[in-house]
Amino acid sequence: MPKFETVRPVRHRPDQMFALVADVERYPEFLPLCQSLRIRDRRESDGKTLLVADMTVAYKMVKETFASQVLLKPDEHQIDVKYVDGPFRYLDNRWNFEAREGGGCDVKFFIDYEFKSRTLGLLMGSMFDFAFRRFASAFETRADEIYGPVAAGS
Repeated sequence: MPKFETVRPVRHRPDQMFALVADVERYPEFLPLCQSLRIRDRRESDGKTLLVADMTVAYKMVKETFASQVLLKPDEHQIDVKYVDGPFRYLDNRWNFEAREGGGCDVKFFIDYEFKSRTLGLLMGSMFDFAFRRFASAFETRADEIYGPVAAGS
């Protein structure tokens, strides 16, 4: 039942941060623990995109793959992630990107999850908690690499 929530002010625009987080195929390049990510299905409707993705996370000798449903809502600058299959009992993850007065945006990150196996939870739980706490920072660093330290139009 670990849960983590943070609001992080960044220099980049909401549309830039949304695009960065929505580009799930690139996660293995920079996201802690993410070894691979494969899009299983992609559907677009009413300006929204629904993905089903398999993500493999690895840490030392432990490697797990799980599937999630990712709903990209660009007009709302929001991403909702729901668990489909894998080692979790449940996983709920949300991203919101809200413009800040004077430029940049607030990145709001929320995750709530529980492993099916108590043993796996004990083995990977603290490592997952550490990784999830680093996600927002990893995306901010990636944004600086792609968009530069100060976003255009800020």
